[in-house]
Amino acid sequence: MIIGYLAAALLQPWPWYVAGPLIGLTMPALLLLGNKSFGISSSLRHMCAACSPRIPFFNYDWKSEAWNLFFVAGIFLGGIVSAFWLTAPGAVEVNPALVKELAGYGIGTGGLMPEDLFSWQSLFSFRGLLIIAGGGFLVGFGARYAGGCTSGHAIMGLSTLQWPSLVATCCFMAGGLLMTNWLLPLILSL
Repeated sequence: MIIGYLAAALLQPWPWYVAGPLIGLTMPALLLLGNKSFGISSSLRHMCAACSPRIPFFNYDWKSEAWNLFFVAGIFLGGIVSAFWLTAPGAVEVNPALVKELAGYGIGTGGLMPEDLFSWQSLFSFRGLLIIAGGGFLVGFGARYAGGCTSGHAIMGLSTLQWPSLVATCCFMAGGLLMTNWLLPLILSL
């Protein structure tokens, strides 16, 4: 009976009050076990340093931060495991207000990821390229300009009481609100 309950719980999306504390407990574990900082965007720099050490920006001891690459590989493998073996049999329920809002933009929702946004056909449309390429550029530029990504600043930086991380997190949140409420509706209406 307990095993059946645990299996059913693993197949459902985890609520914030389980996933949030687990992410939060990662910070003291990293600090206590190896005085390491958490962040994901720095792993791209480590990969570039491993592949092209002749460029001055990538000329540093990336091997001392190789644990970060294993962490990112674990995130990738965890996504594969959850997609193939830990997926609920039915569709994930989406908030009816979101379904109604997306329908107003002409986007049908057959599940958690609307096919009108997440398909190869929509990727190579003007709107898809604007969202993927433009969004990717802005996220990469913002992470480099801010000296780290949202996970590094909002999770690690705030937990260690760093003022620049508070400023960066406030800017990330303001940018997210601006994008969600004003810019995304404009892009989706194209």
